[in-house]
Amino acid sequence: MEKFIINGGKKLKGTIEVRGAKNDALVILASALLTSKPVYINRVPDIEDIKRMSELMDKLGVKVKRLSYEKYKIVANKIKSTIIDREIAKRLRASILLTAPLLARMGRVDFPHPGGCVIGERPIDVFLDGYRALGANVEYKDGVYSVSAKKLKGTKFVFGSVSVTGTEAMIMAASSAEGTTILKNCACEPEVESLADFLNNCGAKISGAGTPKIIVRGIKNLNGGDHTTIPDRIEAGSFLILGAVSGSSLKVNKCEPEHLDSLLNVLEKSGAKIKVNKSSIEVSSSGLRSVNIKTKEYPGFPTDLQAPLCVLLTQAEGQALVHETIYEGRLSWTEELKRMGASILSLDPHRIEIKGPTTLRGREIESPDIRAGMAYIVAALCAEGESIINNVYQIDRGYEKIEKRLQKIGADIKRV
Repeated sequence: MEKFIINGGKKLKGTIEVRGAKNDALVILASALLTSKPVYINRVPDIEDIKRMSELMDKLGVKVKRLSYEKYKIVANKIKSTIIDREIAKRLRASILLTAPLLARMGRVDFPHPGGCVIGERPIDVFLDGYRALGANVEYKDGVYSVSAKKLKGTKFVFGSVSVTGTEAMIMAASSAEGTTILKNCACEPEVESLADFLNNCGAKISGAGTPKIIVRGIKNLNGGDHTTIPDRIEAGSFLILGAVSGSSLKVNKCEPEHLDSLLNVLEKSGAKIKVNKSSIEVSSSGLRSVNIKTKEYPGFPTDLQAPLCVLLTQAEGQALVHETIYEGRLSWTEELKRMGASILSLDPHRIEIKGPTTLRGREIESPDIRAGMAYIVAALCAEGESIINNVYQIDRGYEKIEKRLQKIGADIKRV
């Protein structure tokens, strides 16, 4: 099992580039199943979740070819199976995205409950309810969901709670349904808008993406297309937090500043100095103060940046309240941060208080999920002494060759 060994306390300096968004690349890969024509995807990150999704698609009979380091070609002209592999799906939450195009294109899909990170309950009722609304029949037996429909038909569907993958799945399923589908209380994340832009370029008729109301007018056949993924805003945000908390001067390049408004607001309130350019952001700090955060759906503060921001708050002057509203259990990772020396009081499963600044000390840590794993890297780089981070597979799921990129800006981190 690979691990990271990190010696903390070093100032970082230079430029670090952001890769293509994991969650954009995954949904575009899935959406390629909606058409029999070739689909090309550019700026695909070299991460484990992309590899797992490619394996799932290969087992379905989809041809996934890596043309260059970050360009893929997908051809789904001969889908041979509608059964999503159980073993891979248990490790990949995004496997649920394949259910919509398979149902729309083939009229059936069989799949297990998806796995992924252990960050609290992630029910799939929103997908099943949405497919039923479009006219599908849903059955469950021996741990497998079977969803089938002779023909999906347009409907009006209101999401009970905002769901990014739920919104994306309904957009895909409705894109070739008979008639018009009206979706309300939709997720407004940039990845949703990116998916709609791609499908529209393939001939779909989708309007309103990026707002709570989306209208999809179904068409019979989609064409192929070419897509470049948007920059990964969570990766960009993690690097900005790292620069601020370590008192370093960093330039985060090839990002989309408009996708980071909520984080930039928090960082400026905490005392970090921010300079926003067209496709890059510069960050530095010489002293931080506490600021309360409450995670919310986009454009609110991202739940995926809660963990690294908590590390920043351990080094800020004062007391801060962190309120995680999206997932229960997503604050449990802070127990290890306490053992590193952080002053954290758990109020309930959704709220903690952090007092700072405190000195963090290096220790051996197990990475429980993608985002907590990145937060442990940030903490280790700020801590005194050596830290060992185990289970780096979880980090590799979302961050491409992270140790090599951090080494280039002066981090003492190595993979063994």
